[in-house]
Amino acid sequence: MKDVRSFYKIWIWILLVCFVLFMLLSSSGQRPSWNPVEQIIIEITAPLQNFIKQTVTAAEDFWENYFFLVNLRLENRQLKRKVDALGAENSRYRELLTTHERLKDLLQFKEAINRPVLAAQVIGRDPTGWFKSIVIDKGNRAGLRPSMPVVNASGVVGRIVSISPNYAKVLLIIDQNSAVDCLIQRSRDRGIAKGASAEICKLDYVAKSSDVAVEDLVVTSGLGGVFPKGLPVGRISEINEVSGEFFKDIKLRPAVDFSKLEEVLVILKEQESSNPQEKKK
Repeated sequence: MKDVRSFYKIWIWILLVCFVLFMLLSSSGQRPSWNPVEQIIIEITAPLQNFIKQTVTAAEDFWENYFFLVNLRLENRQLKRKVDALGAENSRYRELLTTHERLKDLLQFKEAINRPVLAAQVIGRDPTGWFKSIVIDKGNRAGLRPSMPVVNASGVVGRIVSISPNYAKVLLIIDQNSAVDCLIQRSRDRGIAKGASAEICKLDYVAKSSDVAVEDLVVTSGLGGVFPKGLPVGRISEINEVSGEFFKDIKLRPAVDFSKLEEVLVILKEQESSNPQEKKK
């Protein structure tokens, strides 16, 4: 029974409070000021209303900001994908432009030497490290033969030493086993360019009486039956005279940057006719 009475008392108080609030709200527009009872009720209920309002506002802000951040995150991901795609596309365009420039230089060099040539792509280097050589993607099926000279737009690269149906190995002039008969273009003094390192060649057998200066251009002499005459080999970078020696100690900076070889030209040798009458023609 006590529980039932307590329950009824609670409900009576709730109804009473609701009635007072109703009266307060309904008469708020008729009187200019609140009476003491209304002031007490307002002081009690206003903080609760303010708390409820702030809670609802905070919840709305959180909800809106959450969806805003989700949308912003998705937008950032999409923008990042677009930036990555544009960067990759820009890189491809730059690579195409660089390749175009290299091929244009090769074409100009081809027209300058006025010899039949075959373009080839560098696909590898000597994996053993014993020789300074490269592998190109053309072989005897394309008409290549051993000892054919290989060049690029800068100058002499090397000569073919090994060949298969579809590939060929090119010995670079910076290899110690390479030797190219050369001329100092300015003075016409002769020498033999031999490999010394990845960046330097030696110019041997240049007499002490020869007229040689640093930055003189060295070109192929045309002797030896491999390289046509006048192809750039490199420039003289250092000259030393050793007492008791008959020749100068000369270092040569190659014209070709061998660390950046990508495309080359193989100079094809014209077929010699076995008919003497055709030779005369």
